[in-house]
Amino acid sequence: MELIQNTPEIAAYLASSEVIDHGHPLVRDTAAKLRADAPDAYAYAKAAFAFVRDTIPHSADSGDMRVTWRASDVLAQRNGICCAKAHALVALLRAEGIPAALCYQKFEVVHGLVAVKLPGEERWARQDPRGNKPGIDAQFRLDREQLAFPVRPEFNELDYPVLFAEPHPAVLQSLQEAVDRPHLWQLLPTEL
Repeated sequence: MELIQNTPEIAAYLASSEVIDHGHPLVRDTAAKLRADAPDAYAYAKAAFAFVRDTIPHSADSGDMRVTWRASDVLAQRNGICCAKAHALVALLRAEGIPAALCYQKFEVVHGLVAVKLPGEERWARQDPRGNKPGIDAQFRLDREQLAFPVRPEFNELDYPVLFAEPHPAVLQSLQEAVDRPHLWQLLPTEL
């Protein structure tokens, strides 16, 4: 699948915003700690991916009812659904000057993941920091995708090819309006 930037300027995929707040002290501090053990952009991106995937539980797995959406809040509360965890990973990547995008898959509800463009790479590579558990084994890879969930077209599932510099408005609105995770499941879009 060819991934398509929704904004042609690569600078958009490095920008800070209210959601992807990579200038926040907690984001900067986390990035600095991860960078300390990473000799290059690839090692840093892989470490940031593993950090978000493995140390921030997916709230559906942990049973946490809180809903986060801002990257710094995801890091502070150590909680989030796939889309919120994607916001945190994008912020950590952009904090170190690595272009990062938000992308989505369609299942029963929209699933959020990340695409990264490392220096020297010609193409974007999708990564899924959702969090592993039995039956889910997402890994950071550039040679091929190893996402949490493969799409099954026969069940009307699909990969959206668009790379967003900012969260899709429908996804962000549902995260911001949800009072708790059960409410969020009612609000999340079923398609983009």
